[in-house]
Order: sequence, then structure tokens, then C-alpha cells
Amino acid sequence: MKIRNQQQQLDTFIIAELSANHNNKLEVALKTVREMAKAGANAVKVQTFRPESMTLNLNNDLFKTRTDSAWAGQKLFDLYQKGALPYGWHTPIQKQAHDVGLEFFSSPFDEEAVDFLEKMKVPRYKVASLEINHTPLLKYIAKQGKPMILSTGVSRLSDIDHALETITTEGNNDISLLKCTTAYPTLPEESELSHIKWLKEHYQLTVGLSDHSMSKHIPSIAVALGATIIEKHFILDRKMGGIDSHFSLEPSEFKAMVDLVRETEKSLGGFAYKLHPKGISARKSMRSIIVTKKINKGELLSRENIAVLRPGNGLHPMNYDEIIGKKVLYDLEIGTPLQFQMILK
Repeated sequence: MKIRNQQQQLDTFIIAELSANHNNKLEVALKTVREMAKAGANAVKVQTFRPESMTLNLNNDLFKTRTDSAWAGQKLFDLYQKGALPYGWHTPIQKQAHDVGLEFFSSPFDEEAVDFLEKMKVPRYKVASLEINHTPLLKYIAKQGKPMILSTGVSRLSDIDHALETITTEGNNDISLLKCTTAYPTLPEESELSHIKWLKEHYQLTVGLSDHSMSKHIPSIAVALGATIIEKHFILDRKMGGIDSHFSLEPSEFKAMVDLVRETEKSLGGFAYKLHPKGISARKSMRSIIVTKKINKGELLSRENIAVLRPGNGLHPMNYDEIIGKKVLYDLEIGTPLQFQMILK
């Protein structure tokens, strides 16, 4: 499956996820966006849904969170109700994002949300891990013709294959994949960052990391492995509480993470091998063929009067054996870097 790469850029695209960290206060949401910009994010992402489009408001165990989840035992409907971003807040949050130089986009969870976001002219869409099997939604988003980012936190390869086929069949080839572990928070040993390289090579797509760990270092390791998109949850202060607070980074932590990512980018350099300018200069300190005793015109070069020594201003040592026994054309003083024009051919 040939799919065109998205995000052809030198810098990693860093997404700050608001999620439920607005704690149902618009001013908190707006302040969070301002802090995201100060911390070095490129974009703010929100989630657009209504609880009734996610699940049914029932109280039996089937409609409660898993017992092994961070929200164990809560009704799904109640959880989504706590986390939902009011539709009326999207525009002021988008305006705040644009005012501080951030891109604004969202994860829609139903077709109504897509229609709403289209009116806002969002530049791209994110598909959450648990929505990758929502074939009708994938088709509907794909038809909008905008870049799509897919999280793969619960996906088998067959799920990813099906999602990509669904999207490309609608004529949308602008797709990125995010390696993700659906654990909140994710422990380092659960991150499985080696999947990034595999996904990139297997699908020939732009690949990133949606990271739910509390680590500032894991995203930079992901970048070293080829990730060019990083998504991380952002909160003003974990002491505020909230349903996503326990796996979200505070501003200083997020900035430290961004700094590590940018440092990693600089350390990686380009993809084509070439010598750094400082390396070119340092080559003068390599070994070369140097005169070790005074040699008179017409004398023969020998192991007694030349050697492979530093610095590197003379002939390359690869020529050492072939010039032994050759006559010199000039008187050569000790310490002279030997050159071909000094030797009789």
C-alpha cells in the first residue's frame, strides 16, 4: 500500500493534549493553552464529542470502566460527561491557540463532531486509539480530504491495515500513525518504542508517539528512533485533580520534554552521511607520512627516514608501502610532510 508521507519537516511536531484537563472551567482551558505555547508545543489538540454519542447511560457492569483501568468501576457515561469539552468552548480555545501561535485541531468521535469541526476549518484530524475500528467515522473523516493522525494503542496489525484501507479507499492518502500504549500512566517497560521503527518501515508512513508515560525522556528516545510527531497530555497543575491529571505533564515538565526532543533533533543531524565541518578541520590531526631524518636529493625513501605520524598534512598512509625505495627530488628536512611532487615517479 503506497501512502504519501505527512509532516515532511525538520522539526518534530509536538502536540499538547488538553483532554479533560480543563476541569470544566473555560478560563482554565484558556490559561492551559497559553502555558502550552510557553512550554514549546506546536499544537493544541482537544476532543470533540457528546457523552450520548460515546455510550449508553446504563448502570450495569457492561457500561462501566474496566476493573484494571485508572477509572475502575465508573459508569462510562459519567466519565465521558466529566471529560467532555463543551461545544461552545471550541471557538474561544481555537482563538486563544491561534493568538499564541499554536495550531488547533481535534479528535472527533462522531460525524456530528466532524461537521462541527469542519465549520471551524481545522487543518487536520486525530483518530483516537479506541476509534480505529469505527469504520463509518474513518470514512467520514477521510472524505474531508485533510491529514489524519491515527493512534494505535489497542490495534492489531489487522486493525491498522483495515483502517488504512478504509481511509485510502476514500481517496485520502495523507496519513500518520502514532505508536501508543493504552495504559494510564504508561510505565517505561510498557512503551515498546522499537515499534516506531517497525511501523515506519512496514507502512512507509510518518510515525510518531502518543505518550502516556510520566517520563520527560521517552519522547526524545522516540525521536531518535524515527518519530516525527509527539503527543503528550498537558495540565497546569496535577494538584487540580481531574480524570486525566495522573498521566499529564505540568508546564515545566512539558518544557523539559520539549527541550530534550529539540536537543535530540540537533544531535541526529541529516540522514545522508557526511563529515561535520569540525570533523573536516580535525582531519589535520590525523596521521600522514612525515620525514623523520634529513634526506638529501637523490636519496631513497626508507623506513629509517619516513614514518606514519601526526599531523595529517602529508601523504595518506595508504601510500606508505608504494613509495618505499623511491628517490626524492629535493633535500627534505626532518618534519617535512611528504608530498608526491617531492618523489621521482
